[in-house]
Amino acid sequence: MDIHRIRYVPYNSSPINCLAFSQPVATKKSGPIRLAIGRASGDIEIWNPLNGSWHQETIIRGGKDRAVDGLVWVTEPEQITQDGKKIAGRLRLFSFGYSSTVTEWDLEKGCPKHQSSGTHGDIWCLGVQPFIVPQKDGDKSKAKVYHTGKKLVAGTMDGSLVLYDIDDGGLRYERVLARAPSKKTKMVSIAFKGRNVVVVGTSQSCILVYDMRNGTALAKMTLGSDLAGGTKEIIAWCVKCLEGGDIVSGDSTGELRIWDGKTYTQAQRLKAHSSDILSLTTSADGATIVSGGMDRRTAVYRKTPGSGSRWAKIFHRRLHQHDVKTMASFEGQGLSVVVSGGPDATPVVMPLHKAGIENHRALSALPQEPPLQSARRSRLIISWWDREVSIWRLPHSLSDLVDNTQGEQVVAKNRKLLARVLIRGEANITSASISEDGSLLVVSTTSDVKAFHLRPRDGKRWDELKISKIDLDEKVAALGATRTLISPNGQWVCLVQAGGNLLLLRVVQTADSSHKPTVHPKPVRLQRIRRQIPKYIAVGGLGQYDRTITLAAFSPDSRMLAVADIAGYIDTWILCEPPKKLENGKDDTVDDAASDSSDSENDGEDGPEDESNVRWRQNPNTQLIPMLLAAPTVLSFSDHIPSTSGTTTTDTDEPDDYTLMAVTSKPQVIFIHPTLGSLTAWSRRNQISRFPAEFRDVRDLVKGSIWADDRVWLYGNTYLFMLDLSQDLPEPTTTAEEPKTGTEVAVAATAATPARKRKRGADSGAGNRMAIGSLGPTKVVRHTQGGKSEELAVDGPIADDEEEEDSTSQVNDDDDDSDDEIQGELALLRGTQRKEAPPSSKQKPAFWCTFKYRPILGIVPLDQVDDGSKQNTLEVALVERPLFEMDLPDRYFADGELER
Repeated sequence: MDIHRIRYVPYNSSPINCLAFSQPVATKKSGPIRLAIGRASGDIEIWNPLNGSWHQETIIRGGKDRAVDGLVWVTEPEQITQDGKKIAGRLRLFSFGYSSTVTEWDLEKGCPKHQSSGTHGDIWCLGVQPFIVPQKDGDKSKAKVYHTGKKLVAGTMDGSLVLYDIDDGGLRYERVLARAPSKKTKMVSIAFKGRNVVVVGTSQSCILVYDMRNGTALAKMTLGSDLAGGTKEIIAWCVKCLEGGDIVSGDSTGELRIWDGKTYTQAQRLKAHSSDILSLTTSADGATIVSGGMDRRTAVYRKTPGSGSRWAKIFHRRLHQHDVKTMASFEGQGLSVVVSGGPDATPVVMPLHKAGIENHRALSALPQEPPLQSARRSRLIISWWDREVSIWRLPHSLSDLVDNTQGEQVVAKNRKLLARVLIRGEANITSASISEDGSLLVVSTTSDVKAFHLRPRDGKRWDELKISKIDLDEKVAALGATRTLISPNGQWVCLVQAGGNLLLLRVVQTADSSHKPTVHPKPVRLQRIRRQIPKYIAVGGLGQYDRTITLAAFSPDSRMLAVADIAGYIDTWILCEPPKKLENGKDDTVDDAASDSSDSENDGEDGPEDESNVRWRQNPNTQLIPMLLAAPTVLSFSDHIPSTSGTTTTDTDEPDDYTLMAVTSKPQVIFIHPTLGSLTAWSRRNQISRFPAEFRDVRDLVKGSIWADDRVWLYGNTYLFMLDLSQDLPEPTTTAEEPKTGTEVAVAATAATPARKRKRGADSGAGNRMAIGSLGPTKVVRHTQGGKSEELAVDGPIADDEEEEDSTSQVNDDDDDSDDEIQGELALLRGTQRKEAPPSSKQKPAFWCTFKYRPILGIVPLDQVDDGSKQNTLEVALVERPLFEMDLPDRYFADGELER
C-alpha cells in the first residue's frame, strides 16, 4: 500500500466549553448514561462511556456565533406502569450560549426542540432544581420524589436569578427569583444544597445563598480582596456542594475554600493553583475534590485521617496543554472517572477513586466520523469544517514521486487546492459526499441540502475546476440532512433526515459530461423494519434515540444499500429491475404511499415514470442479520460483486454474495453476507478472541476502513491494521510475550495454539494501571506462620452499593469468561454455523499493524495514474492533524515558566 502522509488539510477542533453527565451516580438499574460535550463552534457531542470504551455516538451541529457555554441534563423521575414495570426517567438536555436564551435539544432528530428567553441579561450559569430529596438518615429508598414543580435556575450577567419552568415536557420563562444587591454583580456559578437552597458564586468577592421558595437571601460568604493579583474583586468561578452539606469554591486567586454548610463560615483555605481555578467536581460520597485551573493543573484533594479531618492536596498533574476550563465526574456501573476539557479541545479521562494508581487517558479531539472523502478516479480529496468545503488534488502517484529525480521539490508540489466552497447560512455542515469520478458534490446542513456539478475547465485536466449548482426540490432540501452518501455509479444520493428518515434521490446523467446532471424531484422513501422494542423502554430514558442512523454504505455495484443505527440494527435494501407494465400502461405493483408495512415487499415510492423506472425493495433476509452487540463505528462493503443472486451455501464453497463488514465499539468485527442474512465462513472461524492482542487491547475505536481485494485496512486515531480474509488468523498464545519496541507488528498464519483468556474489569474507565510511580500499593502479600504466602488483589472492579448482592457472581463471570463467550444472536449463529478452518499453504501475513501515524483524521483511497506500466497497488491519502499544528489561543504562563 502506497501512503501519502498529509498534514495540510485544514481542520481545527473547537475548544471545549462545558461537560455534563446525564447522571453523576448510577447503577445498572439506572437509565442510560451519556456524556455531553459542548464546544465553542456550537457543536454538542454525545458520548457513551461503554465501560471505558468512550464512543462518540452523534454530533449535533451548531452554527455561526452559536457557542455552547453551558450544558445541563435533566432526568425525569421514574414511573411505574400498571403491570409493575419500571419506566426509566426521560433524559432531557438543555444548553445556553452567553445569551438570554435557553435551548432544549431533540436528541432523536439532532435539532433544537424548545427555546425560551426572558427579559434579563445574558446567562452565565444554569442549574436544575433537584427532583429527588433523600431523607435525613440517607436511605435512598425513602427519598421524596417531586413529579411537578420542576425548575431551571439561571444566573445572569446583570445579577439576577431567573426561573424557567420545565414541567410537562415544555420550557417556559417564569419569573425573576432574586436580584443581587449591586448592579455590577455577575452570577458566574451555581450549585444546589438540597432542593430549596441555591448557592451562587459572583464576581464581587462573595458567594450568595438564596431560598428557592421565596427568593430571600440566607447568607453572604465574603472572599476578601485580591491585592496580590492586582485587582480588588475576587471572582468565584465555580462552586460545589458536598454530600454532607459543606460548600466548596474555587476563585480567581487560585485558592480552594471549604465552607461550613450550617453556619456558612469559612472552614479551610488551600492555595491550590498559581492562577484562577476554573472548574470543580466532587465524588459522590464527598470524600474527594478535583479542581482544574488556568495553570493547566488538575489537582486532587482528600481528607486527612484523624479527628481534625482537614483537607489536603494529594497530588496534581498537567494533563492538558491549555486551561482546564470544565470538568464533570461519574461513578457507577464499574466506572469512577473525571472528564475534563478546555481550549486544547481534547477530553481527558482521569480516574477518581483510583487517582494516582491508574493512568489518565486523552480521548481524541477529532470526530469519530472522518470529515474526509475522495473522488478516487479524479484523485480529488474533499474535507469540510464548519461551513466550508475544501477540494484538493494529488496529481502524481507515489510511484512517480519515488522515481522522480527532483526529490522533495516534487513532493512539495504534489498538492493543489482547487476550490473552497462556502455554504450560505448560519448552520454548520453535517455531512458531505463526492462521487467517484468527482463530478457530483452534495453538502448538507441541518436546514439545507445543496448539490454541485464539478468539471475541469479545459474538459480533461483537473487542474482548474468549474463549479455549478444543481437544483434540488425545495421541500426535500429545506429539511436538511444529518448524513449524505453518493452511490459508486453516481446515480443515487442517500439522505438521512431527522436522524431516522431515509430518502434516495435519482441522479440523471447526461450523455455529455460537460453538462450538469439533473436530480429527479420525486424522492424514493425507504422504511426500516419495525423492531420489537418494549414500550416501557421506548418511552423512557433516551426514547427513540438509539434508532438514530449513524452509518450508511452502498455496495460496489450500487445495487444494495445498508444502514445501521446506534442500537446495532442493520437494514438493507436491494435495487430491483423496472416493474413490468400491464396492457393499459399501469404498474402491476402496489403503490407504497398506500401501504405502510415494514416488510420487504414495498418500501419506497415509485421512481421516475419512464424507461428508467426502478424500485428499491427491502432485502427479504434483513431480519436474519444479527443485531450487533454495541453501536457500530464502521459499516462498509468489500470490492467483491456477486455474479449471481440467490446462491446457497455448501459445506466447502463460500456463497457468491456481497460481503458487509461491521465494526462495533465493544470491539467486535464481523463479516456478513447481507443477501443471505448470515455470517461469512471467515467470520465464524475468526472470532474476536482470535484477533492479535495488538488489536484487542487498543483503546481507541475503529473509525474507518479501506478495502483492497481480500484485504481490509482498519484505522483509528492512533493505529492502522490490516486483515487478510484469504487466510485465518492464528490462535493467540497462552503466555504473555514481551511487547515489541518497534511501531509495526506482523503476524503470519502459523500453527494454532490454545487461546488465552483476558482479564476484564481491572480499571475504572480511564487508563491502564500504573506500573511505576503509582501513589497506592501495587501488591500486598499476606504471610501466615507455617503456611504459604498469599497475594491479595488491591485493584478489584468498582462495585456499586446497591449491587453488592450480585458482586460475587459478577466477579466470577469476569474472571472466567473469555472473549468468544458472547451472548446474543451472534453466539447462536456461530454455534450453529461453525466450520473448521481449511488448510492453507500461504505464508503471507494474515495481520499487520502500525502505530506511527497519529492522530489520524481520516484515510481515503486514490486510483493510480493510468499510464499502462504501473501495477495495481492500493494508494491512499492519510491525513493527520496533530495538536501542535492546530491554532490555540494564548495560554497562561506562571512566573519563570516562559523562560524555561
